[in-house]
Amino acid sequence: MRASGLIAAAAQDVVKREIRPGVTTKYLSDVAEETIRSMGAIPNFKGMYGFPAAACISVNEEVIHGIPSDKKILREGDLISIDLGAVLDGYHSDTAMTFPVGEVSKEDALLIAVTRQSFFEGMKFATHGNRLSDVSHAIQAYAEANGFSVVREFTGHGIGTELHEDPSIPNYGNPGRGPRLVAGMTLAIEPMINAGTHRVRVLPDRWTVVTADGKRSAHYEHTVLITKEKPVLLTASKEDR
Repeated sequence: MRASGLIAAAAQDVVKREIRPGVTTKYLSDVAEETIRSMGAIPNFKGMYGFPAAACISVNEEVIHGIPSDKKILREGDLISIDLGAVLDGYHSDTAMTFPVGEVSKEDALLIAVTRQSFFEGMKFATHGNRLSDVSHAIQAYAEANGFSVVREFTGHGIGTELHEDPSIPNYGNPGRGPRLVAGMTLAIEPMINAGTHRVRVLPDRWTVVTADGKRSAHYEHTVLITKEKPVLLTASKEDR
C-alpha cells in the first residue's frame, strides 16, 4: 500500500503541473492514467462500477465524480478537484485534491485552504485507540467554524485489497462513536466541503455530484495508515511531505 500510495501521489503531482486555463479535463485524466501505468500500476477508478476514466475530475460546483471530457475546458478562476487512485499488486490507494486554475477569488482560495486543513484537523485524531467519529467531528468542527458546510451523503472509507471497504467515514458527527481505530488499519479520509448548503444532487449522467445551490465545492483526500504513534500519509504529495 505504501508503494501504491506513492504512485497515486506522483500522479497528483504530475497532473497539478498541467492545470491551467485552456486544457480539458480529459487531458488531465489521460495524464494521470499515463503516469500511473508508467510506474507499473493500474488506475483503479477506470472501469470501477462502470466509471469511464482514470480520474474523477470535478469543476466548481461539481463536488465529486465528474466525468472527464474533451468538451470541458478549464478557464481562469475555476476550481478543479482531481480524485484518482492506483492498484499495485492487489493493493489500492486513493487521493483527491482541489486546485485553483490561475488566479481565483479570496473566497475560493479560502475554501480550498479550509478543506485541506479540515483533513489535517481530522487526521490529528486518526490514532490507535480513538473512535472513528473523533476524526469525523474534528473535520466538521473546523469546516463549520470557518463558515463552510460538510457534505453528508458521501463519505470516506476503508481501503486495502478493495478500493472501498468498511468502515464508512463520515465528515461530520459527534465524537466518541463508531469503531475504535487500531494500528494497521488503512483509511481513505476525504472531506468534501461546500461554500453554501451541504445539500447535493446527482446529475442525469448518474455520476456527477453537484451542490444543490450551485455554489462551489472542494475535496481533499489521502490514504492514511493508522499506527500506535502518528498516522502516516501513504499518498502524500510533494506539498504534504
